[in-house]
Amino acid sequence: MINTLVRPADIKDQHQLSNLIFFESRLHRHLDWRSPLEWLGAPFYWALEEAGQITAALACPTEQEGIAWVRLFVYAGRWSAEGAWDMLWATAREEIAQAGGARVAAIAIQPWFQGVLAGCGFENRQEIVMLEWRYHPSFIANVPSETNGIRVRRMIEADLPDVEKTDAASFSPLWQNPLETIHRAFSQALYATVAENEQGIIGYQLSTGSGQRAHLARLAVHPVVQGRGAGRALLSDLFRYITYSGISRLSVNTQSDNQASLSLYQRMGFRRTGEEYPVYMLDVPAYS
Repeated sequence: MINTLVRPADIKDQHQLSNLIFFESRLHRHLDWRSPLEWLGAPFYWALEEAGQITAALACPTEQEGIAWVRLFVYAGRWSAEGAWDMLWATAREEIAQAGGARVAAIAIQPWFQGVLAGCGFENRQEIVMLEWRYHPSFIANVPSETNGIRVRRMIEADLPDVEKTDAASFSPLWQNPLETIHRAFSQALYATVAENEQGIIGYQLSTGSGQRAHLARLAVHPVVQGRGAGRALLSDLFRYITYSGISRLSVNTQSDNQASLSLYQRMGFRRTGEEYPVYMLDVPAYS
């Protein structure tokens, strides 16, 4: 009988994990500004090892205190999904509790992973809905450079601390991006802009893309100025940019219960694609 060992994964495991991620179809990977391998060395990253060979891995490192996203779950074919998860999650849950507890969340795209999470107590508390905008001349004609005292301009690196403050004010802790993540997002963005008024930065957007498609990865407007046109100005400018770049489709996703975002996107011409993905959560309490 092969002995199994659950242990922390570290940088020396990069080659084995890279092969596991590349060759195995049994994979959950969080949509992230970092690849799963870039998280190696972070807390809450475990490997399941058998006779020196890694056959499964689970990573749920934290960016925000008390929030841990399941960023990677992968297992080799000799395991069942439940068998590999149970081995890894037993250790993960114990260590998260010992470290002070956290809300653990996962966007579960694949039905098999939804079943794994539901089977160990995770609850489906939200849905992520997908929307898409397609080019139409009416959305880019006569777009003003300034509206109601709000100006949109290209984001620069010096803006990022203020962008992070806007992000933190605009989202609940589960969905916030810390400054390091915003730096990474900015470096990978196709197009990034800020909206500002006389007080300074009040909103921003970060978009990625290639070919004929772009994705609005982040849009935030500070709560004190929501409803005054900053979101509309950011989107109008983005529509103009991608159209002039030869991109005809723009996707975005948001939470099903974020009515302000859904209303804005739909007013600006986005339409739901019909795709929805459940967000599963489990609160792991700290050991007293």
